[in-house]
Amino acid sequence: MTMQVSKPMRVAIFGATSGIATAVARRYAESGARLVLVARDQASLTAAAADLEVRGAAEVEVQEADFARTADIPATVAAAWTRFDGLDLAVVAYGTLPDQQEMEAESAKAEQALVLNFLSPALLCGELAHRFEARKSGTLAVISSVAGDRGRKSNYVYGAAKGGLQRYLEGLRHRLFAAGVQVLDIRPGFVSTKMTAHLSQKGPLWASPDQVAADIVGAIQKRKEVLYTPWFWRWVMMGVRNAPGPLFHRTSL
Repeated sequence: MTMQVSKPMRVAIFGATSGIATAVARRYAESGARLVLVARDQASLTAAAADLEVRGAAEVEVQEADFARTADIPATVAAAWTRFDGLDLAVVAYGTLPDQQEMEAESAKAEQALVLNFLSPALLCGELAHRFEARKSGTLAVISSVAGDRGRKSNYVYGAAKGGLQRYLEGLRHRLFAAGVQVLDIRPGFVSTKMTAHLSQKGPLWASPDQVAADIVGAIQKRKEVLYTPWFWRWVMMGVRNAPGPLFHRTSL
């Protein structure tokens, strides 16, 4: 009797040097996965690859890409896909947290935020969807945000981009269901990362990247469709979404 040996999982992480992405990559490295790291900073990618190899990754490839250059997205996805002759999991983990008042004053900054938080990841997911659909397997896990659940004056440009991404993923999930492809919409709350370093990171609503990564890996394994992380954000945002307009407009959210 021949014993079957399972092949290492093939994982691509787009935006691989972000805090959450790094924590997710480490968990898959520890399970012996083969990883493709895609991000803009070559030096950070090289350092991350060395760290993941020490942690047990079967193989780590790095790929430099600027996600703001939307015309390059098809080639970026094609290159990542062919590194290991296909992927089992793609994690889309990039974005930016811009200042709302600056975007109100300068439309160019609002445009940049909309591109990096909605247009670019949506186009990238579309490229991945074709490939997963053809194989009739795979998982697409995408970080959106609880900010997309309702427009608020403090971050409505960012929230609009993330809300648009949520709807896009919902439609993509509907399309790919028959092919057996999982589409996971990851909605973190406040996470202590470089992107939020300018904010006061104190209080019970804040989580570490490793906490969020544990939730993400668990949701992928359970084939969930939407993940609020940490768990209590589902109930926090239910209250925000359902607050009556007259009451909501009196808040400073």
